[in-house]
Amino acid sequence: MSTINYSKWDHIEISDDEDDTHPNIDTPSLFRWRHQARVERMEEQKKKKEKFEQDKQSYQQRIAEMKRKVKEAEESASTEFQKLKIELSELEKQEEEYRKKEEELKKEEKLTPLNIDTICKEAKSKTLINKAAPPPKELSEEEKISKQQEFTKKYKSEIRKYGMLQKWDDSKQYLTEHNYLVCEETANYLVIWCIDLEVEEKHDLMKHVSHQCIVMQFILELAKSLKTDPRSCVGAFFSRIKLGEKQYTDAFNDELEAFRSRIQERARIRIEEAMKEYEEEERKKRLGPGGLDPEEVMQSLPEKLRACFEAQDIALLQKTVAEMPQEEAAYHIKRCIDSGLWVPGGDDKEEASGVQESKEEEVYEKVD
Repeated sequence: MSTINYSKWDHIEISDDEDDTHPNIDTPSLFRWRHQARVERMEEQKKKKEKFEQDKQSYQQRIAEMKRKVKEAEESASTEFQKLKIELSELEKQEEEYRKKEEELKKEEKLTPLNIDTICKEAKSKTLINKAAPPPKELSEEEKISKQQEFTKKYKSEIRKYGMLQKWDDSKQYLTEHNYLVCEETANYLVIWCIDLEVEEKHDLMKHVSHQCIVMQFILELAKSLKTDPRSCVGAFFSRIKLGEKQYTDAFNDELEAFRSRIQERARIRIEEAMKEYEEEERKKRLGPGGLDPEEVMQSLPEKLRACFEAQDIALLQKTVAEMPQEEAAYHIKRCIDSGLWVPGGDDKEEASGVQESKEEEVYEKVD
């Protein structure tokens, strides 16, 4: 028994070559009118479907953006959390409306009679819709670092070229031609590059590259919300952003400004850490034989004793030490030796503090 469904042929509009017309009617004109009317109806239905798809895509992007804001507000304990949660709930209520509209369009399309324009199609033409990619295997931190390093080594020049582009169309074309760049690794490199530029005080260039970084992040976020390959979302993002819808452009600009603020803060922290490391290295270079910092020891000495070292006055130093309690004098002299301020047992030359060896030993013996 045949399994072919013939029911779709039950409703076919009259063909343009139908010759059963009234003799007083201009048959060619009637055929042209019929065809034109049919084409106009098909075009209207096509536009209606395209508008629905566009509205649906816009709705999905708004939902994804709102979910992102709700998550950020929750993590930061923002006062806006409840407000954003209510807005998200209102948006989610519209999902049922879009589902009904989609069913109505499908039903309307199914009930549309076939005609010469719809029947005569290429037999092998078909449309393939990307299926959601399987969730990637979770990588360890070591594997992520290794993957990032390999990707950066291989595509660093291409990423930097993308980061320097300025026009929407140029970015779209470049990412379309180099779709292997549409991934988390590219976004990660751009973030690090932005921090480096801010540390180097190349503020204008940082602002430019940060724009390209947010473009990449929005494409990746769109792919996550649609559960599809990011490479298939390049065209959708640029089409959406070029429409200039206020809500979408505002979301983009808000995220861009927030990102730049985070970059500036991270650069400030990095500079502070670098300064601390530099100061620590310098301090280590200053350490005396006993591991004490001469500057720290100098500042901790009693005022009279510190004045002796600052003036490099040997006689005054001997007198001051002699007047001090023996235990206190021994404590401070020991710290001076450990920090290198005082170097007993040297030659006849003046040591770190300008104290001569012979007189140093004399004072040191007095406090032992």
